[in-house]
Amino acid sequence: MAIDLPILLRAYAVGLFPMADDRAADSVFWVEPERRAVLPLDCFHLSRSLRKTIRVDRFEVTADTAFERVIRLCAQSAEDRPTTWINQDIEEAFIRLHHRGLAHSIEVWSHEAGERHLVGGLYGLALGRAFFGESMFSRRRDASKVAMAWLVARLRFGGFTLLDCQFMTPHLASLGAIEISAETYSGLLGEALAAGSDGAGGDSVSFEALDSLVGEFEAREALSATRTVSGPASGQLIVQLITQTS
Repeated sequence: MAIDLPILLRAYAVGLFPMADDRAADSVFWVEPERRAVLPLDCFHLSRSLRKTIRVDRFEVTADTAFERVIRLCAQSAEDRPTTWINQDIEEAFIRLHHRGLAHSIEVWSHEAGERHLVGGLYGLALGRAFFGESMFSRRRDASKVAMAWLVARLRFGGFTLLDCQFMTPHLASLGAIEISAETYSGLLGEALAAGSDGAGGDSVSFEALDSLVGEFEAREALSATRTVSGPASGQLIVQLITQTS
């Protein structure tokens, strides 16, 4: 049965999210972790090796250009993950949310032997100043870390205040994610949603805000003359946005 989008959005607004027992499951259940993983946007851990990977533009990174491919790759089984919690109902619901401008993806591309391959990415839901990260995948070393770096930079520049990662993993911890209580999370979520997408109580919030900065930055820094692979934002810009202080 298709997931009702108004119910889905209300669930996220109170701290719930859907999961399925496996990819082939014909139903979903609602989850509210006692301990919630979040990644403070000013605490992203940019290791020396990751900084170098980003600066040299090893990958091309885009946003919202291949949402359906990203969610389907996130739903695929992997060597360390024989099945996933993203069933057809969840996939279809998020595709509808994407068409409404609420669900977004980050895509990581590799250029190999003259061909362009989608090798990493993530997707999630944006409500108010909160972004609910749903899932990520990686087919090349550091591809998912690069996707997270681009996401954090985009959220910081776009006026977001909360990046929800749901459950803690060693991978997320290495990037700066922390665990907080459900009560603390509820408070942060309430503040992020109270601001609203219209920017009430502060500047406006937009997942697309970063795109308006790219041309100005690259013209100023003259990066386009030295990069062989280009995306909507250069690695130099992403590093700058992540490391700058408020």
